[in-house]
Amino acid sequence: MITLSTLTVFVGTLALVYAMPGPDMALVLQSSLTRGVRQGLATGAGLALARAVQVTLSACGLAALLRSAPWLYETVRIVGALYLIYIAVQIFRAPLFRLETASAAIGRLPGAWRAAMLRGFMGNLLNPKALLFCSVLLPQFIDPLGGPVWSQMLALGTLLVAVGVVFDIALTFGAAGLSGWLRRHPRAQTVQRWTFSGVLVAFALKLSAS
Repeated sequence: MITLSTLTVFVGTLALVYAMPGPDMALVLQSSLTRGVRQGLATGAGLALARAVQVTLSACGLAALLRSAPWLYETVRIVGALYLIYIAVQIFRAPLFRLETASAAIGRLPGAWRAAMLRGFMGNLLNPKALLFCSVLLPQFIDPLGGPVWSQMLALGTLLVAVGVVFDIALTFGAAGLSGWLRRHPRAQTVQRWTFSGVLVAFALKLSAS
């Protein structure tokens, strides 16, 4: 049984981690600003699914395998960095939108939600640091005398995903509120596009160099 004090500290730790700028935050903000709430929520759903997979893999010991097999860690790290750069290029090449209905029309295109979810899913899943983070954080809050370890891992993993969902929803609606202003200011869209492309490239370089 996980105590209330342990859960409070765990949630506080997660809040600090999710509030820090990172590629996940950049993906959600970019989708919400340029494609609207639905696309932002779809990206957040992909991130949530990836985090659930990361927690499961961590519980299964894959994180320990990454630590003991440097070549595997390096492979996942480089692939993840290349994927972030690919997304950055797609953002940079995206056309400006001027009308209120433009992003809504994009959001209704066949497969648009699925593509947004895939971006979030792959962006997080191909970041080995996310898996290592789960493998380091979760055991710190496991009490060997507090009941079955698997049930504690399940509870903490569920909470990790849930807190992430809350943050992603808040980011989505906050960013989507600015989209109308961006549509009326093409130059601001250009700055926004350069900014998010640059941020993702920077995170990709950081990932590949660490």
